Formats: sequence, structure tokens, C-alpha cells
Amino acid sequence: MIKIVAVLCSLSSPANCHQQTVTTSDFADVSMQSCLMGAPQLAEWMKQHPAERLAAWRCVLGKQEGKGA
Repeated sequence: MIKIVAVLCSLSSPANCHQQTVTTSDFADVSMQSCLMGAPQLAEWMKQHPAERLAAWRCVLGKQEGKGA
């Protein structure tokens, strides 16, 4: 499984950031190559969440859980 994990910051409070799993390959066509190149799924997710700014993202293999930012 490949997960796209984004670090998102609130536009109203830029110091308020958190990690969010945007999608996994279980639910979308995510390859490691598409994830590393910015994944169209990430852009689509950001359109649906206009109150947040994308600070960073990473691609995670397996079922590893990430907590905090």
C-alpha cells in the first residue's frame, strides 16, 4: 500500500500544522512514481480543502502510521 501523507497548515493560523493521510492506494490509483511527482490525488484533495495550505507531503509504503507534525 502507498499512502500520501500531507503536512497541512491552517491559512488563518499558519503555525497550526498537522499531518493528514490524503489517500491510499487502496482507494485511488496511486503509484510511488505518481506520489513522488506530486500526485494528482493531492491536488484534487487540496481543492476540496481551501482553508488549508500544503506545507509538504511524503509517500509512505506499508501500513505505517504517522502522528503529529
